[in-house]
Amino acid sequence: MTLPSPSLPTTHVLYLHGFRSSPQSTKARQVAALMAQQFPHITWWCPQLPPSPQAAAALIEKGTTHWPAQSTAVIGSSLGGFYATWLAAHKGCKAVLLNPAIDPARDLAKYIGEQTAWHDPNERFYFAPEFVEELRAMKVGPLSHPERVWALIAKGDEVLDWREMTARYPASPQVVLEGGDHAISDFPQHLPQLLEFLNLQPAP
Repeated sequence: MTLPSPSLPTTHVLYLHGFRSSPQSTKARQVAALMAQQFPHITWWCPQLPPSPQAAAALIEKGTTHWPAQSTAVIGSSLGGFYATWLAAHKGCKAVLLNPAIDPARDLAKYIGEQTAWHDPNERFYFAPEFVEELRAMKVGPLSHPERVWALIAKGDEVLDWREMTARYPASPQVVLEGGDHAISDFPQHLPQLLEFLNLQPAP
């Protein structure tokens, strides 16, 4: 399947992890390894996001302030996909969404309280009630450049509804997987399509 690639090659890549996740997630590490091995000349950033959506937004904005919008790409998984949608709407950059959260204000309201990190159960954080309102404030409407968004969605996602995900991005190129899971366990086999969409070029 040939995907429509934005004309300019990507020069900056941001990866945003999901709720209770970290830069140590499997997909984040797989992309980081790929960038280091094949595209060391590309600016790469995968920050640890704070629990507060408002603080996460501030961190993302500050870190990408000087990144060129037309050649920046953000990859977001789950809650990171929600953040990536927000960034794409405000910055006009490319976005790759991996089983993106569509309404985290609704879905995460039941997680208010102390939480543990997936990759280090000893690491705890508090998900405060006001974070739900912060998520609600970050929700954006229809994207003005839907062609600059590519979504990888698994019908077998046990956390999020694939129908809601596909309906959220009706004008964007999508790959909808039969089966699969929330983690997209077969993610490596989809990397070629992801790279094609981002139009990553080898070092000159």
